Amino acid sequence: MDKEEAKERIEKLKKEIEKYRYAYHVLNQSLISDEILDSLKKELYDLEQQFPDLITPDSPTQRVGGEPLKFFKKVRHKFPMLSLNDAFSEKDVEDWYERIKKLLPLGAKIDFYCEQKFDGLAISLTYQNGLFQRGATRGNGLVGEDVTNNLKTIDSIPLRLLEKEMVIKNLEDLKMNDLSDYLREKGLPAEIEVRGEVLLTKKEFQRINNEQIKQGFPPYANPRNVAAGSVRQLDPKITASRHLVFFAYELLTDLPLKTHEEKHLVLRALGFKTHIDNKRVETLEDVFKIHKELEQKRESLEYEIDGMVVIVNNNQYFEMLGVVGKAPRGAIAYKFPPKEAVTIVEDIIVQVGRTGVLTPVAILKPVMVSGVMISRATLHNKEEIKRLGIKIGDNVIVSRAGDVIPQIVKVLPDLRTGKEKEFKMPDNCPVCHQKVVEDKGGIIVRCQNKNCPARSLERIYHFVQKGAFDINGVGPKIIDRLVDENLIQDASDLFDLREGDIAPLKGYGEKSAKKIISAIQKVKEIELNRFIYALSIPRVGEENALLLAQFLENKLKKTPQIKDLIEVGKKLTVEEMTKIPSFGPEISQAIKEWFADRTNQRFLEKLQQKNIKILPTSKSSDKLKGLSFVLTGTLKSLTREEAKRRIIERGGKVNESVSSKTSYLVKGENPGSKYEKALKLGVKIIDEKEFLKMI
Repeated sequence: MDKEEAKERIEKLKKEIEKYRYAYHVLNQSLISDEILDSLKKELYDLEQQFPDLITPDSPTQRVGGEPLKFFKKVRHKFPMLSLNDAFSEKDVEDWYERIKKLLPLGAKIDFYCEQKFDGLAISLTYQNGLFQRGATRGNGLVGEDVTNNLKTIDSIPLRLLEKEMVIKNLEDLKMNDLSDYLREKGLPAEIEVRGEVLLTKKEFQRINNEQIKQGFPPYANPRNVAAGSVRQLDPKITASRHLVFFAYELLTDLPLKTHEEKHLVLRALGFKTHIDNKRVETLEDVFKIHKELEQKRESLEYEIDGMVVIVNNNQYFEMLGVVGKAPRGAIAYKFPPKEAVTIVEDIIVQVGRTGVLTPVAILKPVMVSGVMISRATLHNKEEIKRLGIKIGDNVIVSRAGDVIPQIVKVLPDLRTGKEKEFKMPDNCPVCHQKVVEDKGGIIVRCQNKNCPARSLERIYHFVQKGAFDINGVGPKIIDRLVDENLIQDASDLFDLREGDIAPLKGYGEKSAKKIISAIQKVKEIELNRFIYALSIPRVGEENALLLAQFLENKLKKTPQIKDLIEVGKKLTVEEMTKIPSFGPEISQAIKEWFADRTNQRFLEKLQQKNIKILPTSKSSDKLKGLSFVLTGTLKSLTREEAKRRIIERGGKVNESVSSKTSYLVKGENPGSKYEKALKLGVKIIDEKEFLKMI
């Protein structure tokens, strides 16, 4: 990027960031997530570091926040409430360390204090002669709002500091004898300023949202919005009803304190709530270790955090490092991998699925989301492209929150340059080039060529996946290779493979070949419902496969083998299949046509020759009959596919989207937008532990 392009990009980023920051800080409206705002700020900061003469006083990197609202009395902070620069990787932290090391005396030993980075509202508390005199919000960092009366309602904020004798005793218990001796002689300072974060626990947030829904109001977006709104209520009674929590993390005083760790110990001695997991460490390796541990237990914490604050522990060094822009050099916010990120749509391609459906896929400029590098995201269909208003070249927000599959959740049209291109679904299949057709409604575009190579390949992928034959170690990569080497033409050919066919292939060898062949031979006994699901019959997913399997078993009074399926399949009628629960004319017609197709009959005949034994359906009970489930987030003890299978085996239904008819939403770690919709609709939400008890 040359300087002129950078200047144009910087101007667009500045306007975009200020729009979101004003909405959040001044109007209390959260238009996008903090992670996206952080991402935009990081891009702007990096560009300005590359072209420092393009930094202007009005840049968002040179200020802390927006102007405060006028509903409360304005308060000028005695010392500015600064923000922190962000780090998103170990390299970012290492770069920060190298920068500060150059500014400190040669050979200076730098240790660090690590704190959980709370996702709440930063406030300042002023105490005069031990009494709480004033509490203020951060505002723009220089001027905030006087919210003293509201803060007095928070139990964890002391209205009076502990008496000198008790403080001295606490300090002695903490092995701070030099400071306790100092206080005996000098007494506590007349004025003490304490800074920290006002939070709302996840449990309290859910309680408040349940109340919102009961009263017919939409649920709040996140705990921080509620905490911020609660502190800034004109009526303190509303604040009191929210059960807010305060954690202290900074002490401004003339006490002779040498380290940031000592500040936390003194805060505790004075009677403030500080977090017990905050600690001093000696090396960056220790910092990285704590960060990883914190990320792993993030979801189990009772409140939201979005990372860790790393501070140079030595107060003298911290002061020597000073301030750059509006952030102290001696501290950095080491964020967790974002669940959302901004990137660019470099292209949109079209993939052809096993049933012929054409799916547009966005090719993205690679970006890290939830710790994984993302380079593509499905756009589903024409309707989704229209809803997003997406163009090739657009800046977009990509999310993996709660769901494994990345998705584009928003386009940022204000960042367009005019070079973006419209996307149109092709008139011909991109693989076999035959004319495509639109389903009823014009949303789904389909290749009707049953011999399309793409459809054949996708059917083999489907055949080996979990829920179907579940052949361990045989995925798209090896299947592509086997097809390219003309070792298989369809899924039935997998059962003819021998070790000698695979061992000569580059990158495999005898050991890999043995494992693959062993995995294939192990699945030659399969339950009827999984066998039917593996056939790639249009409109027949795992649930419908189970229903069709039960229907066929009842019809034949036994578990049919492949030869039985060939014969009975030819005679199936739409009329009899529409009597199957939830089967309508379209599903029934699709099944009838599949079994009547001579190509599919030959495929079944080939499978019959492989000595595959079909076992009774794997349904274990009717205990979930009549119940529908939606899954969101990551489950610890089983995969999403395993959870679906267990529900179906017990007579339940699994849906992809939440509606008022959903019986239960199963919530794992990092739940996505389905969780918010379930809250809004009042759907019963259960966690993994409750779900496992149920099944």
